[in-house]
Amino acid sequence: MNLQRANSDEAVQTSNRSRDVAPQSGICSRCVDGCRGGCDMFHATFRGRELLYPQPFGSITAGADKDYPVDYSHLNIMGYALGAKGVEPDPDKATFPAVNTETSFGAVHKVKMKVPIFTGALGSTEIARKNWEHFAVGAAISGISLVCGENVCGIDPELEFNAQGKVKKSPEMDRRVKEYRRYFEGYGDILVQINVEDTRNGVAEYVIEKLGVETVELKWGQGAKCIGGEIKVNSLERAIELKRRGYIVTPDPEVPAFQAAFKAGPLKQFERHSRLGFVDQEGFMKEVERVRSLGAKRVTLKTGAYPMRELAMAIRWSSDAKIDLLTIDGAPGGTGMSPWRMMNEWGVPSIYLHSMAYELCDRLAKRGNWVPDIAFAGGFSSEDHVFKALALGAPYCKAVCMGRALMIPGMVGKNTEKWLRGEDKGLPNTVSRYGSTKEEIFMNYEVLKEKYGAEVESMPLGAIGIFSAVDKIKVGLQQLMAGARSWQVPYISRKDLMSLTEECAKVTGIPYVMDAYREEALQIIDA
Repeated sequence: MNLQRANSDEAVQTSNRSRDVAPQSGICSRCVDGCRGGCDMFHATFRGRELLYPQPFGSITAGADKDYPVDYSHLNIMGYALGAKGVEPDPDKATFPAVNTETSFGAVHKVKMKVPIFTGALGSTEIARKNWEHFAVGAAISGISLVCGENVCGIDPELEFNAQGKVKKSPEMDRRVKEYRRYFEGYGDILVQINVEDTRNGVAEYVIEKLGVETVELKWGQGAKCIGGEIKVNSLERAIELKRRGYIVTPDPEVPAFQAAFKAGPLKQFERHSRLGFVDQEGFMKEVERVRSLGAKRVTLKTGAYPMRELAMAIRWSSDAKIDLLTIDGAPGGTGMSPWRMMNEWGVPSIYLHSMAYELCDRLAKRGNWVPDIAFAGGFSSEDHVFKALALGAPYCKAVCMGRALMIPGMVGKNTEKWLRGEDKGLPNTVSRYGSTKEEIFMNYEVLKEKYGAEVESMPLGAIGIFSAVDKIKVGLQQLMAGARSWQVPYISRKDLMSLTEECAKVTGIPYVMDAYREEALQIIDA
């Protein structure tokens, strides 16, 4: 069984001529000399490295489509008729709207969230920049956390350095923090992520001292790729500027041949890459202490789909350093820009990685060590995903990180603003079915109007879209939690899951459906 077909995919805008392809290579079973094209290899003939990435940059987010042997769909959620946790088992009191979906994370200075989800790292990609207002306001009014990703200062066109080569002024970072705080009401927080270049440029110092940011996230990796952050640049001057700021820029914009290719037209964009980070225990501990010494209340860590060795390092070192939140991001993940084949073919898939994480956290706890708060990430989009992730990682997993799932309603809401103004041919049928005004289209518009009054008129519609999507996840989660008889998030447990296949049971340690609660059942029968 082939899990993912190479050589053609909608993400890179390629396709096979034939319906019959070699399963592993993805090449048509009959490759004809004279074929007029469509597959990866055809287009790579002309465009080379351009075919590494989903297209077009700045207008899409991409997620891998490999079908792994086991994923979260192989788990089902338990529902019970017996008892209630966190509420009196009274039908008039134990209703699903009474379920409390709040969670918190942090070693000392806790961050409360109204729903146990938060955004992925939205950093220097164009899709994050141009939609930031919608994402930030949407997260704030929803009472969830927002992660400002890496390289935001580094690519700021108006960035100013001081005499020591550190960030003196970054209007783009200022804007990002300001937009979130505009509607911050005590739930959630803005986390600013830093990588190698950010550290060298003094980003942590800037956001803590100048902007009052309380949470800084260190980055080891992510699920979508095993290299540093990337963007594309369509200006030669800009490419040279970013290289001189310390980034890796490919092809080298200072090489005459590439300058000529860009001016002639075939080379249309340059790539800006962040450096790979290398970790060791001593260096990690020193960096955590350095960031805390700058005034950060919380230091978090995000790691990617690395093997169990690196996962153990992340968990144990986070324990020793009293990290406030460890986000574990599994493959395939999604991103604004990652090499397409890398997204599909590298790293430990989410359910495997998260099962490893539970095993290691539980082992650490049984040894008497403190276990940091954990968040799971990697391909989540719905309320059942949230429940399953919290249950699989219980009691250590406190929240679920969602990337593209929370970006989509922000982008759709933003585009609805344009359609309502008559741009791009006006409202499509998929939207006009709900009405012709924002009051009619967005069912939560009046809810927000009641809370914010006339101010809602100037609120970006993408933010209202995110509020609505979070509300859907919240209510859906309340229903699932009520069915599992858990009226508070901490009561969700691994016993609330069953494996639908024996392979899933082997991977997760969650009992196979025919074994779950078997002993209790036989005791009842044999009584």
